Amino acid sequence: MTPIRTLMMASTLLMTLAVPVYAQTPAAYQNQTLTPQARAEDIVSRLTLEEKAAQIQNNAAAVPRLDLPAYEWWNEGLHGVARAGDATVFPQAVGLAATWDTPLMQRVADVIATEFRAKNLGFRTADGSTKRYQGLTVWSPNVNIFRDPRWGRGQETYGEDPYLTSRMGVAFIKGLQGPDPAHPKTAATVKHLAVHSGPEADRHFDDIHPSKRDEIDTYLPAFHAAITEARVEGIMCAYNALNGVPACGYTPYMRDLVKTEWGFKGHIVSDCAAIADFYLPTSHAYVKTPEEAIAVAWKAGTDLNCDFAANKTFDPQTTVNAVKQGLLSEAELDQALVRLFEIRYRLGLLDKPYTGPFAGIKPTDYDTPEHRALALDTAEKSLVLLKNDGLLPFKGDPRRIAVIGPNANSVEALVGNYNGTPSKPVTIYAGLKARYPNAEVTFVEGTGWVAPPLENVPDTAFCQDAACTTPGLKLEDFSGPKPEGTPVATTTVSNAQFRWGWPDRVAREASVRWSGYVRPTETGGYRFRYTGDAGYRVYIDDKLIADVWDIAWPTSDTAVPLEAGKTYKIRIEAAQKGERGDHRLQWSQPSANDTKAMAAAQDADLIVFAAGLTARLEGEEMKVLAPGFAGGDRTSLDLPEPQQKLIERLHATSKPVVLVLMNGSAMSVNWADKNLPAIIEAWYPGGEGGHAVAKLIAGDFSPAGRLPMTFYKSADQLPPFKDYNMDGRTYRYFKGEALYPFGHGLSYTTFSYGKLKLDRAKVKAGQPVRVSVEVTNAGKVDGDEVVQLYVSRTGADAPIRALKGFERVSLKAGETRTVSFNIDAKAMSIVNQAGERVLVAGPLDLWVGGGQPLPDVAGAKGTITVSGTKTLPAF
Repeated sequence: MTPIRTLMMASTLLMTLAVPVYAQTPAAYQNQTLTPQARAEDIVSRLTLEEKAAQIQNNAAAVPRLDLPAYEWWNEGLHGVARAGDATVFPQAVGLAATWDTPLMQRVADVIATEFRAKNLGFRTADGSTKRYQGLTVWSPNVNIFRDPRWGRGQETYGEDPYLTSRMGVAFIKGLQGPDPAHPKTAATVKHLAVHSGPEADRHFDDIHPSKRDEIDTYLPAFHAAITEARVEGIMCAYNALNGVPACGYTPYMRDLVKTEWGFKGHIVSDCAAIADFYLPTSHAYVKTPEEAIAVAWKAGTDLNCDFAANKTFDPQTTVNAVKQGLLSEAELDQALVRLFEIRYRLGLLDKPYTGPFAGIKPTDYDTPEHRALALDTAEKSLVLLKNDGLLPFKGDPRRIAVIGPNANSVEALVGNYNGTPSKPVTIYAGLKARYPNAEVTFVEGTGWVAPPLENVPDTAFCQDAACTTPGLKLEDFSGPKPEGTPVATTTVSNAQFRWGWPDRVAREASVRWSGYVRPTETGGYRFRYTGDAGYRVYIDDKLIADVWDIAWPTSDTAVPLEAGKTYKIRIEAAQKGERGDHRLQWSQPSANDTKAMAAAQDADLIVFAAGLTARLEGEEMKVLAPGFAGGDRTSLDLPEPQQKLIERLHATSKPVVLVLMNGSAMSVNWADKNLPAIIEAWYPGGEGGHAVAKLIAGDFSPAGRLPMTFYKSADQLPPFKDYNMDGRTYRYFKGEALYPFGHGLSYTTFSYGKLKLDRAKVKAGQPVRVSVEVTNAGKVDGDEVVQLYVSRTGADAPIRALKGFERVSLKAGETRTVSFNIDAKAMSIVNQAGERVLVAGPLDLWVGGGQPLPDVAGAKGTITVSGTKTLPAF
């Protein structure tokens, strides 16, 4: 045998042996028999500094040489899978809180997690990569305290009470993550650590100095519960500064409290662009360079940077520079990376799909009939009957129903913010038509939210030439966020409307321009609005008449005079940054008034007026040009004036009027409370909201939602918005008279309470007490009661009363059930101004009932006498 042939045989033998050895011995990071921690440590050890820097961004880059796919950490799931196309849309978070039903909350979150898994499977590319809103790291829930109803993002929270917020938050997190920490269904992220609740316009530079009492008693308990009870996987730190330090660099919270004292082992992500705020002169200006900003945040405990391309802190080279400049050690960077990769391994994001405990979930398991049924049940349980003089449930079948108002046929009013897209949305109008198929149900908008009513501009109004001989408009489609440069496509269309990404409704960043002529049919003033997700501009005869490129609302500031039959050049430019499907140009014609609404009302047996707000008026850091609104927040709690005027005219018809409020914050509907027979708080009720409202009106179920916040009579009753001291705020410290108190909600049946029973009436400081009471459905209708336990202590630092327990119970007519609560030492204690939790001697007043202890609320009271004193842990 020749030497060459011998060498070839030997080489072949080596290759034959090498293949199975390699296949049987994968690298540690690829070995599924190892712990996620070990795999994470191994893959981090193989990354270069530059690769590491690219992994701490929310859009973590792929590393092909390690078969590491790209991953986008940014995913929203506040009340359903958001911004990823069709999904089951549950009531907005504040509406979920209004159910006061923690088992339901956990079921809702479990369904949301299933839909995240389904979406992730459907979106994954061949190499396992996913883009924004396609992953399994869910940036929810928001457990900030809704301390002031003017805050536009309060709709995202569970209301004003730390105990209710804690219970709802824990349930939601457990539902999202599932029961097995080794294999979480998704990874929840609780936000925003910690003292964060507006104003929106100032959040990038506000420096908040909360008292020790308010920190421990109000702002931090829900975070403590999320971490120690629910074992949440992620935390998002806030934009604002705390005691002079940006929140994402505030070590007393980020490191000392959360990680050292509470034992948090998960990852911390910054709010988006919060790290840039460290150095930007228009923000905190806490440090001078982006490298210093990265170093301060990561030393404090931040692991992941959510940011935008315009900021230098989002450039991986900035992190590389910070390490090379000695501001941040590579070992500190590695600690963050191990935490990030560890949760990716536990979620199964770095292994083959369709394996593991969730292998049974299919890519089509979203927006299913079963999930929508749960959304309907949840919407029904979230509705709060604020007032009822006997009109509801409506007796018999009305022949004619007039459904009026800006929210009567609005999908926007169903979904709130941070929302998905309901494939079969049921508006109030649609719900009433379905519930009363034999009635004549008429919809007339009657008024816009803050301006005259709008309607879609018809195809017949548009022309391609000044003589109006050729219908349609020229459409130019641009790939970038602004209509600049050469369009990627040009065509002719019949109207200024678009369905972005249809039929998939996939989010994209693009822009369009329509141009041509418009010919009105009426003479007078016109207002224009484009119903897109982002900015728009409208030009008439080359004059800019609506510049709303960076403003969320409303229409053009002033009416544009146009003559009937005359043609005018028109140009509409619009940007798109979301995924909502239907966008189009609307106008308010000179004849737009409430004439049609009044005619429909005069002819009706029942008037349903759907009023309130939308997430385009209240929300996250946006510009709103309308009276009563500022920066996404509210300056007034009243109904906008156009709505108030119309409802007064409807009432003057002497026809029965049901007011349905759709909003995410408290409304001061004082006039309606005095004059209308029935008021329903529907929140932003989700895709099935219209069915739920119609069924409540018809009496198909007895309402049992309860307010998770105080409805004040006026914003004038409140301290200044920017004052974070809790004195004078929420039911716990507000000494005035509320319009509707926290915990309020009416029913179609009545409940009675027996005497409060205590297993001991006298206790030594630190001893628990068990209380129980018999609750009876004394009416003729089956229904739910929300049994609420309040504790009151005397003392300068004590709240007026505080919720310490609740349970939603279903009782058939005539049924009695015993409801019990444990009152531990913490529930009996107060937090003083020094931040000490103390239990002092003296009486402890108890109230168990269907709301707070007010004259018209059924319940039972008792007293515990405490002897001795005791200092307790803060949490």
